[in-house]
Amino acid sequence: MKYPSVHIDKSFNITVSNMIDFNARIVSGVSMGNVALNENISLYINEMHSRFSVKIKSRFLPDGSERNLYTVDNALTVVTDKDGVILSLGCNAHYQGGYNGIIFPGMKVIDIIKLTMSQKIYNGSIIINDDFGVSFILPPPYDEVADAISHIPGGLIINEIFVSDFSFWR
Repeated sequence: MKYPSVHIDKSFNITVSNMIDFNARIVSGVSMGNVALNENISLYINEMHSRFSVKIKSRFLPDGSERNLYTVDNALTVVTDKDGVILSLGCNAHYQGGYNGIIFPGMKVIDIIKLTMSQKIYNGSIIINDDFGVSFILPPPYDEVADAISHIPGGLIINEIFVSDFSFWR
């Protein structure tokens, strides 16, 4: 878990570096925005509400389990279970951090193809290099009709990236 860092200068001015950062790298299966999977939302909720605009929605899955979605400044989405455990993290083109420093939200499919060794379509998402800790979400209608990367126009923009454990898709 990350804690904010505190710096006190010679004049006793205190600077606190916050945890949530829309420029932080996207770490497959681990974190996005310095928010970590499998941690509890309670670690971040005070900072979220004090520094950002937060929209909260609840959803129920077909199996009856509850999911809460916290959308932070329309850039980062934190998805939790009913107990607040963070299950997945998503971002869109408002997020400035990247995956492996080379792939960012808002990129064209053709550029993602050029920067990766393999691309496969699973459940309306692109999985690259067999890395099931991060998914690149296809927009409609391609999320429903594309079975292979060749079915997707090269100029299509991928705006959403999610971090979670997608290994059950294999």
